[in-house]
Amino acid sequence: MINVEHLNYSYAHNSQYALKDVSFHIEKGEVFGFLGPSGAGKSTTQGILTGLLPIQEGEGTVAGVDLRHISRDIFNKIGVSFEQSNVYGKLTALENLEFYRKLFDGPTMEPLELLKMVGLDQVKNKRASTFSKGMKHRLTFARSMLNYPEIWFLDEPTTGLDPGIASTIKDIIKQKNQEGATVFLTTHNMFIADELCHRVGFIVDGVLKVVDSPRNLKLKYGQPMVEVEYGDNGQLLTASLSLEEESDKEKLTGLIQGGKIQRMHTKEPTLEEIFIRLTGRGLE
Repeated sequence: MINVEHLNYSYAHNSQYALKDVSFHIEKGEVFGFLGPSGAGKSTTQGILTGLLPIQEGEGTVAGVDLRHISRDIFNKIGVSFEQSNVYGKLTALENLEFYRKLFDGPTMEPLELLKMVGLDQVKNKRASTFSKGMKHRLTFARSMLNYPEIWFLDEPTTGLDPGIASTIKDIIKQKNQEGATVFLTTHNMFIADELCHRVGFIVDGVLKVVDSPRNLKLKYGQPMVEVEYGDNGQLLTASLSLEEESDKEKLTGLIQGGKIQRMHTKEPTLEEIFIRLTGRGLE
């Protein structure tokens, strides 16, 4: 569904590249996470894939459309939910969706149904200018589903939302993916990526470092650990011990033989820990 080869992009049109030789492909029905800190190149890549930025160097296709020769057809096939909401403040929530659905050539979802999905049906007749940031974000998210997109571009879909609404948004993403939508998810939230994505790509300073499934990355680069709770002189202590480092293995053996352990369980490395290990960078 998406294929890009050797993308380079410079906003200043010089050797200061925001993207440097980026190549990847995304299969139909896949949820692909594009992960990195702010300024890594996530939004630039999404801008190129959605036709907002021109290809400067390299090549790419989205849903069979050559990105060097964008046609109207591509906009009937994709949906985009930006991190920065761009709804029409003078229109109501319902009017926003009614207006936007007229821009598509094919069938569209019912606006009221979409508002119900994201919990905005009770404010359908209120102007978007009166909405909180989170409500505007939900309206933008709802709008991105209007045209039954084949490829769904989501930029930080749960940013600024309370846990309950964020959970609803994640459930909608899972549902739409099960119905066949291919999802390109840009985020710096590794927990959401781990939960939703079939594969992820780590990008830092415009360079795509690695692409693989979260599970494979953890198995390949993670360090097996156990977390133990044990008693020592009347105190309850906790320790995370490596199953590869000799000193930790000796300590664990001693705790087991001494009968001091009260609770023990394996500890899987997080995707964020793997990201830091592979890139040397955090996500802030």
